[in-house]
Amino acid sequence: MRDTLIVACGLCRVRVVYRHDFIIIMIWKDQSLEQKRTIFIVEDHQLFREGLKSMLSSRDDIGIIGEAEDGLEAVRQIRKTKPDLVLLDLSMPKMSGISVMKEVKRELPETRILALTIYETDQFVLEAFEAGADGYCIKDASRQELMVAIDTVLKGKTYISPDISDQVMEGYLVGRKELKKESSWDSVTQREREVLKLLAEGYTNKEIGDFLHISVKTVEKHRSNLMGKLDLHNVAKLTSYAIDKGLVEQKK
Repeated sequence: MRDTLIVACGLCRVRVVYRHDFIIIMIWKDQSLEQKRTIFIVEDHQLFREGLKSMLSSRDDIGIIGEAEDGLEAVRQIRKTKPDLVLLDLSMPKMSGISVMKEVKRELPETRILALTIYETDQFVLEAFEAGADGYCIKDASRQELMVAIDTVLKGKTYISPDISDQVMEGYLVGRKELKKESSWDSVTQREREVLKLLAEGYTNKEIGDFLHISVKTVEKHRSNLMGKLDLHNVAKLTSYAIDKGLVEQKK
């Protein structure tokens, strides 16, 4: 008796043949996927994620190499798969889309990133591009617009959704800093923003330390710094602030 199982693993295919007394494992490169441009999807809403995969499956020149439903897992998997393009929701659990961008661009500068988001204000657009985004597309875009955005970014060009106001787009392209007013938020470090997001999501200091690979004492220090810089002295106020900044979604 013999059973055969074939599974995908990145750019490879693994065939496992079960016999009576032993197992044969064969690994080979999937040439069809190797020739395609690879895409990794980072999106916490399963319905939207499945919709993206369904749309992209019609493209012969594109292959989905992986997906993640939280920011921390996204960074881990992107390191392993090294995709050509990341489709990234800005509002992600555990690690924000902005933090994911910075980590990916630091380690894999050649990987292109297209932000997929509901946010259209200058604050989010400018922050995304400063973090390393190569394109910015609004989630209610048509299928055709999304395909144009993907192709544009994969060609090494910058894409900005037509729904973004001309003022915001011009402000980014010519570097008009007056669009981004200095505030207490600008003094908050990247690590402090990561801690703020996790605090607002309800994680304990120990859980935050485990996620970010830092000690509880360091988490407490970041928490204290946040309260001082933002003049917000309890978790409820920090959570409300995080929601206003788009770090977490307000619970319905």
